[in-house]
Amino acid sequence: MATMESLIGLVNRIQRACTALGDYGGGDTDSALDSLWDALPSVVVVGGQSSGKSSVLESIVGRDFLPRGSGIVTRRPLVLQLHKIEEKEEYAEFGHIPQRRFTDFSLVRQEIQDETDRITGKSKQISPIPIHLSIYSPNVVNLTMIDLPGLTKVAVEGQPESIVEDIEKMVRAYVDKPNSIILAISPANQDIATSDAIKLAKEVDPSGMLTSLLLKCDRTFGVLTKLDLMDKGTNALDVLEGRAYRLQQPWVGIVNRSQADIMKNTDMMYARRREQEYFATSPDYGHLASKMGSEYLAKLLSRHLESVIKAKIPGIIALINKGIEEMEAELDRLGRPIAVDAGAKLYTILELCRAFDKIFKEHLDGGRPGGDRIYGVFDNQLPAALRKLPFDKHLSLPNVRKVVSEADGYQPHLIAPEQGYRRLIDGSLSYFRGPAEASVDAVHFVLKELVRKSIGETEELRRFPALQTTLAAAAGEALEKFREQSKKTVTRLVEMESSYLTVDFFRRLPQEVEKGGLAPSPADRRAASADRKNPPSDHGIPAAERGNPNDPLGDRYGDAHFRRIGSNVSSYISMVSDTLRVTIPKAVVYCQVKEARQNLLHYFYTQIGRKEAEQLGELLDEDPSLMSKRQELAKRLELYKAARDEIDSVAWVR
Repeated sequence: MATMESLIGLVNRIQRACTALGDYGGGDTDSALDSLWDALPSVVVVGGQSSGKSSVLESIVGRDFLPRGSGIVTRRPLVLQLHKIEEKEEYAEFGHIPQRRFTDFSLVRQEIQDETDRITGKSKQISPIPIHLSIYSPNVVNLTMIDLPGLTKVAVEGQPESIVEDIEKMVRAYVDKPNSIILAISPANQDIATSDAIKLAKEVDPSGMLTSLLLKCDRTFGVLTKLDLMDKGTNALDVLEGRAYRLQQPWVGIVNRSQADIMKNTDMMYARRREQEYFATSPDYGHLASKMGSEYLAKLLSRHLESVIKAKIPGIIALINKGIEEMEAELDRLGRPIAVDAGAKLYTILELCRAFDKIFKEHLDGGRPGGDRIYGVFDNQLPAALRKLPFDKHLSLPNVRKVVSEADGYQPHLIAPEQGYRRLIDGSLSYFRGPAEASVDAVHFVLKELVRKSIGETEELRRFPALQTTLAAAAGEALEKFREQSKKTVTRLVEMESSYLTVDFFRRLPQEVEKGGLAPSPADRRAASADRKNPPSDHGIPAAERGNPNDPLGDRYGDAHFRRIGSNVSSYISMVSDTLRVTIPKAVVYCQVKEARQNLLHYFYTQIGRKEAEQLGELLDEDPSLMSKRQELAKRLELYKAARDEIDSVAWVR
């Protein structure tokens, strides 16, 4: 069965692990997760310089172990964890060198100084990174206290001008936490109204202090030091009995070693006994003797800390479970570490490629946006391009007359200018090549964009920049091949229309004329009539070759005749345009879209299977920031799970 003492030990272990991960609360952690440190109850020791803070801590421990000197001596938070043991031998351990035991406490003092300088240098700067010190002794109670730099009002030589604000900011970061127990230390030989510790406690724990205005306080303990140094005839009973500054928690008086005792290295156990004798024999404080002194203070704090921890455990468990859930989700998003053997690396690469390919297909098939832009090419862009082709200019009356006449050569055509028709049709069909190739290029651009989007949306790929680049290059190379094949195909479609004309269309023309289907329009008849009455002289055909205007065939050499030829060719080109408007999309989809959907990474797969383990590893080189983030999350997750298991093992939680 776990005892209540397990609670403080549990918090101690979690605090040490938090510090190792860079989580020491106060908003100084870089993690986006809630600080576990901030959820852990602890006793925060606050006081002004020369308030007797160090002496109180040493008296509670029963050892002389803290650095001393003028100015700011404590420049980093000191997390002091006390462990009561049965063995007689006392020793100390630091969190930064856990394998080394210190039995000489003068060396503990030196190590605190050296470790402080290691982070802050010797420039008297301060740092929020705590030092963890565990002391194991039969003369202590189980207790954790955090010693902070003493509050000061002025900077001394060698300190930055901002030191006053920097210290207050650090101290506030600890005492602001609702889970902190404030141990406010004030010297009795100074006006309590000017106490830095009490002033700060009133600000951060307004519900916790009862002054003359009866303001309530529930997490602040007051400590009065230097009671033996008060002026003769005066005492601190108004404070200790709660009449001047009444706290929800009790005030405790302390009598520290004198400077002479410190200089003579007076034994701490002897100093404790002398402190007890002082209160027991004091005419002012004798009635309070059982509730005064450093030993009483330590036991009082230990019991209170245990009760607070027990009350806070449900919230700590909830925070731990929430953190575990968030970290596991984030690790899943970042991806787990990659195995080192070639087979596992190849498998990972292929799985990543499949994930990308799946997203790419979803874009094409409509599961994700973007594929509809391909349909837009066929439904909007291609028809618009076909409508803009310059057939009006190519089949204008002057151009038709010119092309037909040049095709006849010296021998004018008799009935139908076949060569003229063919030249006009060939010239018209050549215009289709532009829209056909433009459709190929437009679809190629859409596919490239979908590849880029799909790579970006494949979360598993984000951790592998080299593989992203290689995959994008391979997909781009495949799309270029598909585009080349598609251009050849649509060009052939156009060339096929040129290579063999639909003869039936022209064979139907005489019947259509007879039926009136292709009869000249009224405008054509009026123009033909005008031509007969006023034969133009600039048809481009010699007068001898135009024949008699009175001859029915002569009309075919007039404007109406050439307009009819242009109209016939236009009708044929319109038919071909309708055909290409259908067949070009079919060719593009078959050669580009379908190939991209089925074989985008086919060549990449054949190449990746031939690579050695080292080359595969290069593709799986991760972004260093992601690697660092995963490692941090993995360590933190391990801490949270270990903390959860330890809490679950304590009997009282059940």
